[in-house]
Amino acid sequence: MARINLLPWREQLREERKKRFLLALAGVLVAGVGTIFLADQYLSSAIAHQNARNQFIKTEIVQLDARIKEISELKARRKQLLERMKIIQDLQGNRPIIGRIFDQLARTLPDGVYFNEVKMTDNLISISGAAESNNRVSDLLRNLDASDWLEAPSLTEVKANSTAGSADQSNSFQLTVRQTQPAIEPVVKGAKP
Repeated sequence: MARINLLPWREQLREERKKRFLLALAGVLVAGVGTIFLADQYLSSAIAHQNARNQFIKTEIVQLDARIKEISELKARRKQLLERMKIIQDLQGNRPIIGRIFDQLARTLPDGVYFNEVKMTDNLISISGAAESNNRVSDLLRNLDASDWLEAPSLTEVKANSTAGSADQSNSFQLTVRQTQPAIEPVVKGAKP
């Protein structure tokens, strides 16, 4: 006789498949939620790490800006100090020149000529004085022109001063002359002086 199974095996199989399906669905759901949680944790830590790096960079930028400001202040101060040093060196270098100029003015002064006022602005020397005659003023101009330390004398004004009842007649004058430095001649080795 044939064996016939009358038990509800199809329903059991269906129930078993349904349980496996639900179990697999729950497993996939748990794995998906776990994956999403892990991905969220990874992204949160990556964002926090990047924010920390950004904050570090911001603090370093602030420190570097302060250093740059300090450097620019130091550069400005250095520039001021260099300018002061240059002025002091120029004054130190020009100190003997002023003595030479006064010496040259005294050497070029002919008899009968007197200086009332000597003013120097940059390289221009303004002189006002008195002379016994116009010839003495001309001698002064020639002497100034012949000087190595002075050049281009220019007579601005000559006035005759006469006093009533006196035989003395003097001339007051004003002139300008430019201060210069004589060229230094190069020394040639083996040349006889």
